[in-house]
Amino acid sequence: MTSITVNAPAKLNLTLDVLGKRADDYHEVKMVMQSVALADELTLTLGPGEGLTLSTNLGFLPVNGKNLAVAAALCLQRECGIAWEHLNIDLKKKIPVCAGTAGGSADAAAVLRGLNELLQLNLSPERLAQIGEEVGSDVPYCVLGGTALAEGRGERVTTLPAIPFCWVVMAKPDFPVSTPELFARLDGQRLRCHPDTTGLVTALREQDLHGVARRLFNVFEEILPQRKREQVEELKQTLLDNGALGACMTGTGPTVFGLFESGEIAQQAYEAVKRLPVEAFLTYTIPSNI
Repeated sequence: MTSITVNAPAKLNLTLDVLGKRADDYHEVKMVMQSVALADELTLTLGPGEGLTLSTNLGFLPVNGKNLAVAAALCLQRECGIAWEHLNIDLKKKIPVCAGTAGGSADAAAVLRGLNELLQLNLSPERLAQIGEEVGSDVPYCVLGGTALAEGRGERVTTLPAIPFCWVVMAKPDFPVSTPELFARLDGQRLRCHPDTTGLVTALREQDLHGVARRLFNVFEEILPQRKREQVEELKQTLLDNGALGACMTGTGPTVFGLFESGEIAQQAYEAVKRLPVEAFLTYTIPSNI
């Protein structure tokens, strides 16, 4: 086998809590993550030549080591002492960029999974996640996917009972967010509320989708500048008004999502959201990335 195509599912934060700043300047986080079917597609091809190249359908993306897909391949090569003549990564982006959905980390994880199979390395998912930790904090989760609790910098991943299948409408508003800036704003504030992560995990164990949806919460919504916070609230309300069981921002934003039991209602909500100045997506939850 000289080529393999792998999917890189997007992630959503069902909860996101920041517990404080650590001595190493990273922040201690606690969050429940969920994979969805919206995914990038990566084709890895071994062939004659030298080195590693990346091609993509989005011209503004870096194609060197600043792209996490390339960084992951180089990290795996270094960790495992493997060699190839030439590796090309063809990346078809479908996950929105800079959206709080771990698109770059998902691509890195897909490269690790794909090369593991292509090169017949027979590394366990846990070992791939360990290698992925060197690439980025979200990569270990993205290797495993599904429903999971992520702690530490995000690299300590505990698999949770899968969320009951549900439809998801995602909406990315047209404004940028800066993750470093939001963390800096957070360091200067005392958070008023924190997610009920324990309650959400209990709802997952009880397969109570309504209980999960009631507990969606992201502390970064409070930290956003006022106008951006208002836009996120308006999007959440639009989703709720159109039948979402719950709605929340994912990551450091700006993407907002809603959970739906009914595909028909989700489709109607998607049509409503598409009329707004956002990138809109209709997708659904998946139980694993492996």
